[in-house]
Parts: sequence; structure tokens; C-alpha cells
Amino acid sequence: MERWTMRVAVLGLAGVLAGCAAVAGPPAGEVAGLRFIGEQRMPWKMAFQGTTVGGLSGVDYDAAAGEWILASDDRSGADPARYYRAAARFTATAFDAVALTGVRLFRQGDGTTYPGARQGAQVGGVVPDIESARVDPRDGTIWYTSEGDGRIGLDPFVRQAGADGALRGEMPLPAMLREWPGKERGVRNNANLEGLSFAPDGASLWLALEAPLEEDGELPTPERGALARITHLDRGGRVLGQYAYPLDAIPARPGEGKFADNGISEIVATGPHTLLVLERSAVQGADGRYRNHIRLYEADLRGASDIAAVPALAGAALAARNANADGAKEAPGGAATGAAAIAPAAKRLVLDFNTLGLPVLDNLEGFAFGPRLPNGHATLLFVSDDNFSKSQVTQLLLFEVLPVRPGQ
Repeated sequence: MERWTMRVAVLGLAGVLAGCAAVAGPPAGEVAGLRFIGEQRMPWKMAFQGTTVGGLSGVDYDAAAGEWILASDDRSGADPARYYRAAARFTATAFDAVALTGVRLFRQGDGTTYPGARQGAQVGGVVPDIESARVDPRDGTIWYTSEGDGRIGLDPFVRQAGADGALRGEMPLPAMLREWPGKERGVRNNANLEGLSFAPDGASLWLALEAPLEEDGELPTPERGALARITHLDRGGRVLGQYAYPLDAIPARPGEGKFADNGISEIVATGPHTLLVLERSAVQGADGRYRNHIRLYEADLRGASDIAAVPALAGAALAARNANADGAKEAPGGAATGAAAIAPAAKRLVLDFNTLGLPVLDNLEGFAFGPRLPNGHATLLFVSDDNFSKSQVTQLLLFEVLPVRPGQ
């Protein structure tokens, strides 16, 4: 598979989207499937404008500028928290090139860059762990999430920045999405605000937790799944609804004493009641190496219970949403069903990335709709977080979105 190495000399790619329309956005109706177009990779620890590129955990398309944004989850360790601007060149049959065109540092209210973990712990500063970033469809500002740092008591947050990275504001979040002393409730450290999406009309936002709240039950295991909350909020932070998303069980068993997980890594809204949800599982084998299992689902919230007022899901009675026959079945959290059962979101598999036969399937953390192809179909771009590790890669995977045709 062809790879393309970035060089400053190719920055003339900015705004060049060969054979593609400038219009971007989610497709109307359901996503029937995806067709793989191609892959590009970035060199490990590539230097760009005084920064080290890596840890790319969020991506979105700025249609007005004709550029992509790529957010790093560097906790101001290698360089201050930041996002990159990039241009891509592709057609319906080839993903030809991608190039960074600029970098912007996210800033705090006083104009300073964010501190690193050690410095933040010493001075009480806010340490960011940026996991998603979106371009505001109304004004081109950048909204981004941070997982905070439970080790030093820093809550996750959602903030808005100008295109230059300067802080514009912060969205108030429900109390249940905070870190809590003693860990008896609230979000889990390094497994909380992972997904962010504007609704297609731009009037509201969706937030997805990577993993269950402490009070919502155990994490997924190879034997059983779990429930993660997805929250719908208006631009002022008012909760419009909240839903239980059923995470898959971990799809493979780790080696003895080794690590494995599964959770939501990103979401994109496709309609008033539908979301694309990326589930990512990392399973460590007996040899210590990790294998990623990644699936894209379409979640349908019609018929799902609004759980915003439900204080805890652990032990709750859950209705079966995906059963092939009528009647109850064991819910992802293992609770028995009942008359007052909570209905989780329905989900449908769109793509199992492990079926693509790629030489490497890395830690995909972000995805976004991009420019439409000449046939009018939307594109989807996925990006991986290499964790600044030499054993991983920063890969960008491009797909054509196949819409549901009349009669299907």
C-alpha cells in the first residue's frame, strides 16, 4: 500500500481536493456501508513548525477553509496542547496525499498555553487530554473535549476556542460527568469524554463516554459488554437527553495477566436520532503485543430510554433492543430485564475494520465526514493515535460512504 511522506515543500496541497466537491457533511438517511479508498501515514515523531506530530486523537473537516483539523492528545508533554491544520488530495479511487499546513496552540483564559501534568500538579493548572475536536458549523470556532486527569483531581471539560486556539468559553457539564473523590461515582480516569459531535443542524452537541460511569457497572470483559452514556446537550450545556449505548464484549481474550479493553473512541451524528459510533478494543497477547479490534456501528436512539435522571445503571433492569425475537434477554450489564426496563440504543454494524486486510490496523481514535465525491457520496476520514510510540503508526484511512438506496 502506497505511503506518502510529508515535506514542507508540498504545502501547496492546501485546498487541493482533486475531483471532489467542496460540500461536506453527513449523508441524508442511513449509512449502508463504507468503501475503502486508501491510506496515508505520517512519519513517527515528525517535526512540524517547532512541534512533534503524534497522538492524533481528533479530526474534523473545515468546509469553509477547505482544510482538515487534527487534534493531538499530547498532555503538553512533548509540546503544548495543540491542533494541526491539514490538506488532503484524493479521488474516488485513490488517496494520494496529505500535508500539514499549520499548527495552533490551545490557550487558557489568561492567554498562556496549557501546562504539562507535572507542572499542572505543582501550580494547580488545567492539564488537557484532548480526545475530540470539532469545527463549529456556524462560525468556524473549534470545540474540544479533555479527559482531565483523575490522578490530580482535574475534571474533564468541553471548551470552545477560536481558530487561533484562544479560549472562547467552556460548556457546563452535568455533575455525573465529573471526577469524584474515592471513585465511588463519576467518570473513570482516562476513559471518559472521548466522543464529540455537532448535530447535523449545528444547534446542539453530542458527548460520548468511552466507558461506563463508576456507578453504571463494570467495564467490558471477554464474556460480557457494558453500557456507556451518550448525552445530548444544547449549546449552553442544558441536557436534552441521555442514552445507554451497549458496548460489545471484548472480542478476543488477552494473554495471561495481560491488558484488554473496549470502549467508544468517537461519534458522529448523522440525523436527529442516529449516530455513527466507533468502538475500539485493544487486546494484549501473551507476547505483550497489542492487536486492535475496531468496529463502526450506527446507533439508533429512537425507542431508547432517556436515562438523564437515572442515577446508576448497575443493577438496572434493561430491555433487549437487538434481540432477533420478541421477549427479554440478558442485558449488556448482566442485569435481568423487567416491566420497567430501560431500553438501550439499538445498533447496527456498518464496518468491521479487521475485515479490510490492512497490513496494520492501529489505534483509530477520530473520524469525520469530508468533501463529497463527484457522485455525491460523502467521504469519511479516520485517524489513529500512535501514542508517540515507535511501535505504532499514525494512519489516515479514507472511505466512500454508501447510502441506503430506495427499496433497501
